[in-house]
Amino acid sequence: MELAHSLLLNEEAYNQLGGFQKAEFIFEWLQFLEKLLPVTSRADIRENQKKLVEQLTSLLNNSPGPPTRRLVAKNLAVLYSTGDTFSVYQTIDKCNELIRSKDDSPSYLPTKLAAVVCLGYLYKKLGRILGNSFTDTVGNVLKAMKNAESQGRYEIMLSLQNILKGLGAAAIPCHRDIYKAARSCLTDRSMAVRCAAAKCLLELQNEAVFMWSTDLDSVVTLCFKSFEGSNYDVRLAVSKLLGTVLARALTSKQPTASTRHNFRRISMEEVMELLGTGFLRGSCGFLRASGDMLKGTSSVSRDVRVGVTQAYVVFVSTLGAQWLERNFSAFLSHILDLVSQSHPKAIQNQMDAIGCRRCVSFILRATVGGLLGEKAQITAAKEICQAIWKLKKVVDAAMSDSNLETRITTTDVTASQHVLVCALQELGSLIHGLGTTAAPLLQDSSTGVLEAVISVILHPSISVRLTAAWCLRCIAVALPSYVSLLLDRCIERLSVLKSSPEAVTGYSFAVAALLGAVKHCPLGIPHGKGKVIMTVAEDLLCSASQNSRISLQRTQAGWLLIAALMTLGPAVVQHHLPRMLLLWKCIFPSSPKDLETEKTRGDSFTWQVTLEGRAGALCAIKSFVSHCAGLLTDEVVQRLLPPLPSAVDLLTQLSSIYKSYGNSLKTPSIVYRHKLYELLAVLPPKTYEGSFCAILKELVTDLTVPDSQIDASTFLLPPLCHENDLLLLGPLLQETDHRFIEEQLLLGNSIAGGSLEYDPYSIYEKVAKGDSVPKPLPPVLSVISAATRLFGVIFSHVAESHRLQVLEQLLNSIKQTKGSRQQIVQLNVVSAFSTSLKHLANCKGSLGPEEVRRSALTLVMGALESNNPLLRCAAAECLARLAQVVSDSAFTAGLAQVSFDKLKSARDVVSRTGHSLALGCLYRYLGGIGSTQHLNACVGILYTLSQDSTSPDVQAWALHSLSLIVDLAGPLYHVHVEPTLSLVLMLLLTVPPAYAEVHQSLGRCLNALITTLGPELQGSSMTVSALRTSCLLGCAVMQDNPDCLVQAQAISCLQQLHMFAPRHVNLSSLVSCLCVNLCSSYLLLRRAVVACLRQLVQREAAEVSEYAVALVKESREDFTPDVNIREIGLEGALLGLLDKELDQRLCQDIKETLTHMLTSMAVEKLSFWLKLCKDVLAASADFNTVASLDTTQEEETAKVDDASVLTSDSDERFHPFSNPRWPTRVFAAECVCKIISQCENAGSAHFDITLAQERKQRDSRDDFLVLHLADLIRMAFMAATDHSDQLRLSGLQTLLIVVRKFAAVPEPEFPGHVILEQYQANVGAALRPAFAPETPPDVTAKACQVCSAWIASGVVSDLNDLRRVHQLLVSSLVKVQAGKEAQSQQYNESTSTMEILAVLKAWAEVYIVAVEKQKNQSDAHIHCLKTANSAEESYRDVTSSASGLLDLVQTDLGTLSKLWLAALQDFALLTLPSEYASQLPAEGGTFYTAETIENARPHYYNSWALILYATALWLTSTGFIVVDPDEGVNNLSRPVTPTTMCQDSSTRPLVKSPEDVNTDRFHLILGVSVEFLCSPRSDAAMENIIACLRALQTFFDVPWPRSKIGGDQELGVELLNVLHRLILTRESPDIQLAALEVVRLILFAAQEHVKEKRRSAEVDDGAAEKETLPEFGEGKDTGGLVPGKSLVFATLELCVCILVRQLPQLNPKLTCSPAVQSGKHLLLSEDGSRLVAAALVILSDVPAVCSPEGSVSVLPTILYLIIGVLKETAVKLRDGQLPLTVAASLQALKGLLSSPMARAEKSRTAWTDLLRSALVTVLDCWDQDGLLQELDEVSLLTAITIFVMSTSPEVTTVECLQKRCIEKFKITLDSKDPLVQYKCYQLLHSIFQHPNKTVSYPYIHSLAPSIVGKLQETEKAKPENAAELQVIQEGIKVVTGLTATAEEEHRAHLVACLLPILISFLLDENALVSATNSAKNLHEFALQNLMQIGPQYSSVFKKLMASSPTMKARLESAVKGNQESIKVKTAKHAKNPGKSSSIQLKTNFL
Repeated sequence: MELAHSLLLNEEAYNQLGGFQKAEFIFEWLQFLEKLLPVTSRADIRENQKKLVEQLTSLLNNSPGPPTRRLVAKNLAVLYSTGDTFSVYQTIDKCNELIRSKDDSPSYLPTKLAAVVCLGYLYKKLGRILGNSFTDTVGNVLKAMKNAESQGRYEIMLSLQNILKGLGAAAIPCHRDIYKAARSCLTDRSMAVRCAAAKCLLELQNEAVFMWSTDLDSVVTLCFKSFEGSNYDVRLAVSKLLGTVLARALTSKQPTASTRHNFRRISMEEVMELLGTGFLRGSCGFLRASGDMLKGTSSVSRDVRVGVTQAYVVFVSTLGAQWLERNFSAFLSHILDLVSQSHPKAIQNQMDAIGCRRCVSFILRATVGGLLGEKAQITAAKEICQAIWKLKKVVDAAMSDSNLETRITTTDVTASQHVLVCALQELGSLIHGLGTTAAPLLQDSSTGVLEAVISVILHPSISVRLTAAWCLRCIAVALPSYVSLLLDRCIERLSVLKSSPEAVTGYSFAVAALLGAVKHCPLGIPHGKGKVIMTVAEDLLCSASQNSRISLQRTQAGWLLIAALMTLGPAVVQHHLPRMLLLWKCIFPSSPKDLETEKTRGDSFTWQVTLEGRAGALCAIKSFVSHCAGLLTDEVVQRLLPPLPSAVDLLTQLSSIYKSYGNSLKTPSIVYRHKLYELLAVLPPKTYEGSFCAILKELVTDLTVPDSQIDASTFLLPPLCHENDLLLLGPLLQETDHRFIEEQLLLGNSIAGGSLEYDPYSIYEKVAKGDSVPKPLPPVLSVISAATRLFGVIFSHVAESHRLQVLEQLLNSIKQTKGSRQQIVQLNVVSAFSTSLKHLANCKGSLGPEEVRRSALTLVMGALESNNPLLRCAAAECLARLAQVVSDSAFTAGLAQVSFDKLKSARDVVSRTGHSLALGCLYRYLGGIGSTQHLNACVGILYTLSQDSTSPDVQAWALHSLSLIVDLAGPLYHVHVEPTLSLVLMLLLTVPPAYAEVHQSLGRCLNALITTLGPELQGSSMTVSALRTSCLLGCAVMQDNPDCLVQAQAISCLQQLHMFAPRHVNLSSLVSCLCVNLCSSYLLLRRAVVACLRQLVQREAAEVSEYAVALVKESREDFTPDVNIREIGLEGALLGLLDKELDQRLCQDIKETLTHMLTSMAVEKLSFWLKLCKDVLAASADFNTVASLDTTQEEETAKVDDASVLTSDSDERFHPFSNPRWPTRVFAAECVCKIISQCENAGSAHFDITLAQERKQRDSRDDFLVLHLADLIRMAFMAATDHSDQLRLSGLQTLLIVVRKFAAVPEPEFPGHVILEQYQANVGAALRPAFAPETPPDVTAKACQVCSAWIASGVVSDLNDLRRVHQLLVSSLVKVQAGKEAQSQQYNESTSTMEILAVLKAWAEVYIVAVEKQKNQSDAHIHCLKTANSAEESYRDVTSSASGLLDLVQTDLGTLSKLWLAALQDFALLTLPSEYASQLPAEGGTFYTAETIENARPHYYNSWALILYATALWLTSTGFIVVDPDEGVNNLSRPVTPTTMCQDSSTRPLVKSPEDVNTDRFHLILGVSVEFLCSPRSDAAMENIIACLRALQTFFDVPWPRSKIGGDQELGVELLNVLHRLILTRESPDIQLAALEVVRLILFAAQEHVKEKRRSAEVDDGAAEKETLPEFGEGKDTGGLVPGKSLVFATLELCVCILVRQLPQLNPKLTCSPAVQSGKHLLLSEDGSRLVAAALVILSDVPAVCSPEGSVSVLPTILYLIIGVLKETAVKLRDGQLPLTVAASLQALKGLLSSPMARAEKSRTAWTDLLRSALVTVLDCWDQDGLLQELDEVSLLTAITIFVMSTSPEVTTVECLQKRCIEKFKITLDSKDPLVQYKCYQLLHSIFQHPNKTVSYPYIHSLAPSIVGKLQETEKAKPENAAELQVIQEGIKVVTGLTATAEEEHRAHLVACLLPILISFLLDENALVSATNSAKNLHEFALQNLMQIGPQYSSVFKKLMASSPTMKARLESAVKGNQESIKVKTAKHAKNPGKSSSIQLKTNFL
C-alpha cells in the first residue's frame, strides 16, 4: 500500500494487482491524494495536472464504487481549484456524455453515477468560475433522472444540491426545473431518495424565494405527503426542510423586485395554521375533505403527525430562543389548541388522544425545555399557569351550570382535559428541570402555581387528576421544602372532602405521587406523616361501604395510599406493618366456601368494588415486597401467605363471574389478573407451590386466547433480544432524541403507547428518567407482559413432566389459530418460553428429557421463520438460550446443522435471515463452539450470504451474525481474519450507500475484527501492517458514508484502533471528524464521538485540544460547528454541549472527558480553565450582588491581577455560555475545586504570592493559582449565593477549599497579614444567606463547616471583624438549644440531627484551634522569656488574638460542653451492636428520634471525632472539676449505661457525686475512642483517627484520668492492644506518631501509679521493715510477664512493631537471611526517624514500671533494640550533625542506664551482667570489617562514654572491657577528621571528671599523655581553619580540667606542660597584624587561659617564668600590646558566647 502514496497513480504497481486489490489500491491512492493536493505547491500541480486529470477521468470508466466515485470527484474539484482551470470544460463535457449514454446495463450504472457525482463536486468547488455551462449540465442531469432507478435518483439529487451550493444566486434560471424534479423525488418510494431530495430542496430554498413565498402552501403540502410511510431519517430530513422554509417565510425581509408583485408578508398565525393543518388533517391537505373525514374516521397517519411535530421543533429552533421568549404566549396557545375540542376529529378515540398529547408534550419539551434559559423558563411556567387558570374557569363554569343542557357541558369538560394534561406535564417537567431555582416562581403569589395545580385535582377527568398529581410530584422533587407542606394540604383536603368522588381520587393520587417523590428528596419528610397517611387510608377503607356512590373511589384511594406508603422504606413501614397485614388478611375470603357464597351474592357493582379493592391490596403487597425487602422475615412471609390461595381461586373463577355479571367487569377483572401476576412474580416461588397448576392453566389461556388482537411484539420482545441484535431492526428500536414520539410508530396502529390513566398505581413508582411521566400500557397488554414474566418464573419451577404438557398445549394452540391471530399467539408463547429459559439459565436448571427438548425446538424453529423480523430476532436468541440450558454439544451441533441445511436450500429472505442470525447467537452463550470444522462451515455460509446483493436484508443479517462469531470465537478465528477483512472492505467499497443497514453490519464486523486482532495491530511485520492498512481503509470508507450510524461505527472502530495501535491512527484527522459531529442530530453519533474523545483525552489531552482549535482556525468551508470552538476551545464546546444535552449517559461521558482534560491540562492552561468556569458561573449570576461587593476592594484586587477583575459591566459583554442550567454550573464549581487540587499537586508556587510574582516576571507565560485568588473567591461567592441549593452547596465547598488552601499565604505588601484578609466581606456575605431561616439544613450544615474553617484559619486577627461570622454560629447555637421539639416539621427529623451536629462540630473546631493557638503562644511566651525581655510587647499583641478567640468561645462554653457531652452520649448509644437494640431509650437520644435512628447514624459518624476532641480539651481545661453541680449537667453528663436505661427517673439517685460524674465522663470518652479505634472502617477519615488520638493525649495530660488508667491495668493493656492494631493497619506516620504519644502517656500513668504505691507502702510500713516490702511493678518477684495481661509486654510489642517496620534489620529472624546481610546503612525518612525516636523514648521508660525482677526480664530486649537502632543508623552526616535516631537512642540509653533498678539490690547483679554484655555489643560494632568508613565513631564513643558515666563502676571497670574502651578512644584521637577529634576531646573531658577514681584514672593514665603530646605538636603546625582551632581549644580545656582534678603532687607537673604550649600560641604585635583569623583567635584564647591559670597556680607559674626568659618576654609583650583590644573584645565576648557552647547543648547526653 505504500506504493499508492504518490502524486500520480503508480500504474506499474497497479497493473500487477488482482481485481479486488485494484479497487483497494485506487481508494488508498485517492485518499492519499486528497490529503496531498491542498499542501502541494501550485507549480508541482500544474506540471502534473494533465496526467492527473487523465488518470482520474479514466477511473470514471472503471465502474468505481460509491466511496471511490466520491473521492475521484473531490480530487478533481480540488485539482482544478488549485491548478489551472482551462481543461475543466472538457471534463464536464465528458461527464455529460457519460450521463447521456444510452447504455442501460447494470454494469455501466456505476460509471454514470460517477459522472453525476463528479459534476456535483466540480460545481460545488468551482461555482461561478464555470460560467453558464451549468444550464446544459442541469438540463442533462434532469433528463437523465426521468428514467433513472433509485440509486441514480439519489445521486442526482445530491449532485444537484452540490451544484446549487456552488453556484448560489447564479443558478436562478434552473431553480424551477430543479424544484419540479425534487418535488417528485420527495415522495419517492425509496427512502434514501426522499432524504436526498429534502437536502436538495433545503439548499434550493437559500436562493429560491418562491419556495417560501408564492409556493409556500404547495411546499408544505408536499412535505406532509413526504412524511407518509416515511422512516426516521426521512422525517428528520423533511422536518428540517419544512421547519427551515417556514422560519424563512416568517423572518424574510422585502423580496427582490422581480417577485414583489405577488408577494405578501406571512404572519406567525398563518405559519402556525399551516403546520397545525398537517398535524390535525395530515397530508390530505386543505381541500380534500374526503369521505373518511366526513364519516368521522381519522385519516391522519401517525408518521405525518410525528413528522409535523419534529417540524414544529425545527421551526422554533431555527428562529431561536429570543423569538420564542417574545412570542411564547401565542405559540403556547396554538400548540395547546392542537389537542383541544376545536378539532374533535384529531382526538376522537383514546389512542389518538394519547398520541397527540405525546406530540404536544414533545414540542413543548424540546422548545421550552431545550432552548430557553432559566429565567425565560420561569416566565414560560407563568404563562402555562395562566393557561391552566383559564381552562379551570371554563370547567368550573361548565360544572356549576348544571341547569343548562348537560351534554354540552360534558363535552366542554372532556375537551379541556387533553389541553390540561399537556399543560400540567410541561409545567411539572419545567419545574423539575429548574430544581430549587424555581423557588421564586412558587413564592410568587400572583401566579399561584400551587393553587392552579391543586385546583385542577378536582377535575372530572381522571387523566387530568393524575397529571396534576404527577405535576405536584415534580414540584416536590425539585423543591424538597414543599413536600411536607403539600402532603399536609392534600391530606387535609382529602379528609374534608371525603364525600366527593373526584376529591377522593384526586387527592389520593396527589398524596401517592408525593410519597413517591420522597425517595428523590434526600432531606425526607417527618416520620409522623406515615402514621397520618396510614390512618387516613384505614379510614377510607373502613368507610367505603357506607356510601355506595363513592365506595369504589374510597377503596381504590385507601389501597393506593397504603401502596405508596410502602415506598418510604422499612424504617417507616415497620411501625405500620401489623395494621397493613390485618387489612390484607381481611380483604380476601378466608376459605373456598366463603368464596362460593360470595359468588352467589352481589351484583355487578359490588363485584366491581370488590375486584378494585383486591387488585389494590395485591398492589400494596407487591409494593411492600419491592420496597421493604429488609422486613420480609420468615414470620412476616408466613402472615402474607394465607390470602394467596384464595386470591388464586378468585383468578380461576373470574371468567365465570365475568359471564354472569356482564361487560362492566371486563376491565376490573383484567386489572385484578395483572396485579396478581405482578405480585406472584416478585414473591419467592416456594411460597405458592401449591397453586402452580392452577396459575399455569390461567397463564396458558391468557397467552393463547388473548383478549386483544394487538401485536404486542414491540414491547414484549425487545427485552428478550440481545441489545446488539436489535440494531438490525433499524432506528426505531434504537435510542434517538425523538424516541418519545417515535415510540408510537413502533407500536403499530392499534395502540399509541402507554399513558398514566391506564394504571394509576404507577404514579408512585420510580421512573426511568427523572422528569418523564410513567407510561403504563393499557391493561389488555400489560396483563400479557405480566403473564409472560410469571410464566418464566413458574415454568422453571414445575416438574419436568408437567413442562412437556404445557409446551404441547402451547404448540397446539399455535397450530389451531390462523392468520394474524396465529402470529399474536406465537409471539406471546415465544416470549413466555424465552423468559423461562432465561430463568432456567440463571438458576442453572435443566430443561428436561428428550421430548421436552423436541417440543421446545419445534416452538422456537416455528418462530425463527416468522414474518415479523423482531420475532425472528427473539427466536434466534431463544434458540441460543435453549442450547445453553440443555448444554449438550451434540444437541447444539444438531441445531447448527438444521440451520446449515436450511440456509443451503432456502431461497426466501425470511428463513435466510432468521437462520443466519441463529448461527451467530449460538456462539453467544456457548463461548465458541470448540470445533474448527463447525467454525469453517459457519463462516463459509455467511460469506456467501453476505454477498447476496439481491437482498440487503440477508446481507445485513448475515454480516451481523458474522460479527458475533468473530467476536465470540476467540483465537480460533485468527485463520479467518484476512479473508473476512477483504470481504468487509470489498463490500464497503461496492454496496450502495442507500443500504445503510448493510453498512452498519459491516461496521460491526470491522469493529469485531479489530478487537480480535487487538494489540497485535502494533506489530511491524508485512502481514500485520497490511491488516492495519485495511482496517484504516475500512474506517475511512465508513467515515465518508452519508449515514450517521455508519459514521458512529467508524468512530468506534478508530477508537479501538487508537487503543491498540495509537501511533498508526492520524489523531488530527480523527479529532476533526469528532469536532464536526459533536453536535450531530443523531444521538448515537454524538455518543460515539464523546466516548471516543473520552478515551483520547486520557492519553493525549493537550494534543486533542490543540488539534480542535487548529481545525477551526483553518476553517474549511464545509465545517461550521454549532459550538464556538475558536473562542472557547474544545473544552468550552463540551461544556456548552453538556448544558444542552438531555441524554444522561452522554452527559456522564462529557463530564468524564472534561475531568480527564482538566486533570492533565488545568495547570498549564490555568487562566483558560478558570475563565471557562467563571463564564459558566457568571453567565447566570445576578451581577448586582457581585458589583456591590466589588467596590470595597477594587484597589486591592487591582494589584493582584488586573485582568482578573470582573466588574459589574460584564453582563453586557458577549458570554460564550448563554444562561447555562444549574447542573452545568454545579459541574463548573466542582471543576474549580478540581483545579485547586491539581495545582496543589503541581507545586508550592501556586500558593505563594511572592514566588508566583517573581516567576511570572521571569516568564510571563507562567501562571499561578494564587494570582487568580480574586476570581476563585468571586466564583465561590456567586455559586454560594445562587438560588439553586445544589449550586450553593458546591459554592460553599469551593469556598471551604479556598479558605483551607490559602489561609497561610502571607500578603507581601503588608507584613504580618495574609492575602485572604482583604476578602472577609465576600466570605461573610457568601455565608450569611445560608443561615436564613428558610435555608435547607444541608446548606446550613455546609456553611457551618465553612464558618469554623474561616474562624480557625486565623486569617482575621481583629476580633471585631471576626464577630460577623462568629455571630452566625452563635445564632445557630441558639437554634440548637431550642431542642428537638422546636425543629421545623418540614423535613425528616434526621436533618435536624445533621444541622445540630454540624453546628456542634463547627464550634468544636473553633474551640480546638483556640486552645491550640493559646498553647503555642504560651510556649512561645516561655521561649521569649528565656531569650530576652524585649519581646514582651510583641508577644502581647499576638496573644490578644488567641486568647480573644478563646474568649469568644468561652462565653458559650458552658452550653456547648453540655451539648457536646450529650452528642457523644448519643453517638455511644448508636454504636452499640444490634443485640442491645432493646436497651436503647424508647424516645431516642438527645438529638435523634428513635424512628429515624438509621438516618441519623451517618451524621454522627461525620462529626463525633472533633466533638470528642473538644470535649476532652474542655474536661482537661477544667481539670475534671464539675462546673455547676445542678441537676441539668448531671443528666447530660451521665451516659445512659445499660443498667440505668430501663429505670425511670424516680428510681435514680438524685445527685451524683463529682467523682461519679467524672468517672462516667471518663468512661464515655474512653469507650467511644476505643470502640472506634478497635476497628476503624477502612474508609474512616484520617482526621477522625487523628482527632481521636489527640483527644486521648489531651485526656492523659491531666493527673486524674492518668490515675484512673494507671490504676486499672486491664484497661491500659486493652488500650495498648487497640493502638497496636491501629499502627499495624494504618501506614500514615501522623497516626503512628500520635498513637505512640498516647502509649507514652499510658506508660507514664503506670509509672506514677507504681511510684505512688511504693511511696505509700514506705510511709505505711516505716523504715524498719524495709526487707519485707512487697514488690510493686510488673513481674512481681518472679519476673514473669503474662502476654495479654501485662502492660509492659503490650508496650514492648508495640515498640518492636514500629522499630522493625522502620528497620527490618532489627528482626533477628531476618538478620540471618541474605537479603539483609549486605550491612548497608539506610538513612530513614524524616517521619521514620521521628517514629523510631518516639519508640525509643517509650522503651527507656519501661523498667520504671517493673519490679526489680521484672526489669531484669525486659532489660535484654530493650538493650538489644536501643543498641540495634544505634548500630543501624549511626552514619556520618556531612555537617557532623547527629541523625535524630542516634540522638534518641543515646538519650534512651542514658535514661536506661541511670534507672534505679540498676542499683536495686534484687536486680543489681543481673543488670551488671547484662550491661556489660551490652557494652561488648557496642564495642563489637567497630570490629565488623568494611563498615568503619561509614560508621559514625562519635556516636559509638558517646555510647561508651554514657556506659562509663551512667552505670555503677563495677560494670565498666572490668579490665578487659576497660582496655577495649580505652583502645577505641586512642584510635579516635588519631582521626584525621578535626570534628571527630573535637567530639572525642569533649567526651574524654567528661570521663576525666568522673567522681569515682577507679573509673577515671585508667583513662587519664592511658590517654592524657597522648593529648598533651598532640597539643605540643601544634606548636609547629598552626591551625588552618575554625575546625582545627576548636580541636586545640577543646584539648586545652581537657588539660586545664585535668589540672584542676589532679592530686597536689602531679598538678605542678601538668601546669608546667600546659604553660609552654599556651605561650607558644601567642603572637607578637607585628605577627598579629598579618596573622590569619584562626591564629588571632588562638592567640586571644591562650592569653585568656594564661590570665586565669597564672593567678591559680602562681608558684609554678613564677618558677616557670623565671626559668625561661624568652617565654616571659613573649607573654609580657602580648599582655601589654593587647591590653586595650582585650578589654574591647572581652566585652563583646560576654555578649556572644562562642559557638562551642551551643553545640555542646545539643549533644550533651551525659
